[in-house]
Amino acid sequence: MTPDTRSNQPHGADHRRGWPGVLPLLVALGLLVTALLAGPWSPPALALDTSTGVGLQDRALFQDRVDFTLTNQDGKDFSGQQLANTSFAGVMARDADFSGADLHGSILTQAAFLRSDFSGADLSDALMDRADFSGTNLSGALLRGVIAAGSSFSGAVIDGADFSDALLDRSDQRALCLRAKGTHPLTGVSTRLSLDCA
Repeated sequence: MTPDTRSNQPHGADHRRGWPGVLPLLVALGLLVTALLAGPWSPPALALDTSTGVGLQDRALFQDRVDFTLTNQDGKDFSGQQLANTSFAGVMARDADFSGADLHGSILTQAAFLRSDFSGADLSDALMDRADFSGTNLSGALLRGVIAAGSSFSGAVIDGADFSDALLDRSDQRALCLRAKGTHPLTGVSTRLSLDCA
């Protein structure tokens, strides 16, 4: 008869060997329960946009509420409106009025703005790639830092527009230079200079 070697071990030793691994798990679980009982997590305060007095967090929430993505806005009047960070992705907005509107940081990707009026609008840092701005009035518009690769500006009026640091297709840049004139009324930058025209 083979002796039972387990009889030499103290009773319950096999169970105690696994205990040190369970203790940290219980401590972590206790911390998690304590954190959950403490109430909902609130994010740290975000910076204040001094130009509008609105917190950036509030602007992000506002963006969620103002979304014109894939809608028809033909002929609508957005003149002078605060539309910063708003999405107009894929929108149809032919003959619409955006004159003097704040569209800073807005998304205009793959949208159609044929013959629309963006005169004096702030489009700085807007994402406006693959959009159609044919026949659009961009006179006096601020287009600093826009991403407009693949967009069409055929017949657009750009007198006094500021395209500084804009990302444009080379062919568009050359075509815009052929009709570029004037200076931006606020930045004082010449349209030709902002387009790096030769």
